[in-house]
Formats: sequence, C-alpha cells, structure tokens
Amino acid sequence: MPVPTNHFKRALAAGVQQIGLWSTLPDPYVSEIVAGAGFDWVLLDTEHTPTDVPHMLHQLQAVSAAVPADTARRTSAVVRPDWNDTVLIKRYLDIGAQSLLLPFVQSAAEAQAAVRATRYAPEGVRGMGGSVRASNFGRIGDYVQRAQEELCVLVQVETREALDHLDEILAVDGLDGVFIGPADLSASLGHPGDPGHPEVKSAIDDAIRCIRASGKAPGILMLDDTRARECLDLGALFVAVAMDLQILARGAEAAAARFDDRRGSNRVAQSPVAY
Repeated sequence: MPVPTNHFKRALAAGVQQIGLWSTLPDPYVSEIVAGAGFDWVLLDTEHTPTDVPHMLHQLQAVSAAVPADTARRTSAVVRPDWNDTVLIKRYLDIGAQSLLLPFVQSAAEAQAAVRATRYAPEGVRGMGGSVRASNFGRIGDYVQRAQEELCVLVQVETREALDHLDEILAVDGLDGVFIGPADLSASLGHPGDPGHPEVKSAIDDAIRCIRASGKAPGILMLDDTRARECLDLGALFVAVAMDLQILARGAEAAAARFDDRRGSNRVAQSPVAY
C-alpha cells in the first residue's frame, strides 16, 4: 500500500492553478458539504476557529468522504494549525493531514523550522508515532521513508517584516509555497481593515511575482472576484475565493432582506413578560 498521493502538491509543482474555499466553520458536516462543492482545495482553519486536533480528525475524515458531482474533481484538504509549532505540526501530520499552512512566518529560520517539523530524522525532528492514521495504522510499510514526498509545506507571510525577508524565506529547501495574508498585512502596513489600499495591493502584487519567480507557489485568500482574478493573472497558484462563514452569514441576511417589505405588518404584538 503506497503513501496517498498529494494531488494538491503535485498540481502546485506543475503550475496548475488551484481554486479553493476557506472553511472556518469547524464541523465535519460542514466540511463534507464544502468538500463536495467542486473546489480544488479547502482550507480547514484552526488559528481563528474554536477547534482542536481531535476535532480536525473528524473534519479530515469528512473531506475524504465527500463526493462532488464531478467525481473526477476531488477536493484536497489544507490544514492551518494555530501556530508554526513543532508539536502541533506533528499531531496534525499523524492524524493524516498532508498539506499544512503555517501562520505568521517571519524569517528563513522560522520557515526552516516548519519544514524540519514535517521531516523525520535525520532531515528533521518529527517524532516517530508508530501506527498512526497517516500510515493507515501501520499498513503503509514504507511510510517513514516516503511520507515527506507527499507532504506540502506552505508558510504564511503577513507582515512588513516577513516581506523584508521574503527572498530568504523563498530560498528554504522543502518549502512548496508561500501564502500572503492580506488582512494582517494591511494592518502591518498601516492600513488595518483596508486590504484594497494601493500600498497593500502593490505589496501583494510584488510578493506574488517574487514568489512565482522563485519557483515556489504563491497563494492568497481573496473574496473579491475581480481582485482574485487579478491575483491569478499575476501568477498566484492557490487562491481561496470564498469562505463558508461568509456564504452562510451573507446568504442568510440576503434571504431575510428579500422579505423586508412583509416584515412587521403581520407580526402579532407580544406583551411584556413579567418576572
């Protein structure tokens, strides 16, 4: 039994653009729904969601079980741990995550630490976990020798300092791609809440070109369709263009708003409750 092929990693290496969805609703039911929608990849977030390693196991199982209408287009899971932490990385790899996005990487040393955390010795520091889910509970006999071939390591640059060290970060061996965090970057550049500011846009554009020119895969989350297409045209290879929480919240608000003309007139007046 071979190590499962990481189709997302292979696509990035081949320069095939991958369109994704950012998932912040930490429930396996939601994970299965969005993984069956037809995206190339789905980001399962733990940095800004109330979830943890055991819960992520169920989300990964749900993504694996999802069957899109186009059965030839299976969705790959990308997990974002809370932090670029060796122990967290080990735990997510052991439960079967093959693609990781590590947040707030500021230097080449931090990028190197991320890569080393995904490798067994002597190349890295990942602990031997025995019969873990990643090795199909010991059924993949050469998992230890072959695992890193199918692991995709992505780091997130999201500050002015990180951009200042971008060239050194890109020189780190074993790094598959670099994700630009537009929200935090806009704050770091002095324009919090305004990722569309000209200075922020210019910094993002330059970073995408630089990352692509280095041979690594550039990525970004961009919910504005026009701007997402601009990033793709610049050479971004993995772009999240939707977020499940936003789809639910804005969709629910829009549905309620469609009946604003009927709300209120037919309501039954309620008497105050006495306590």
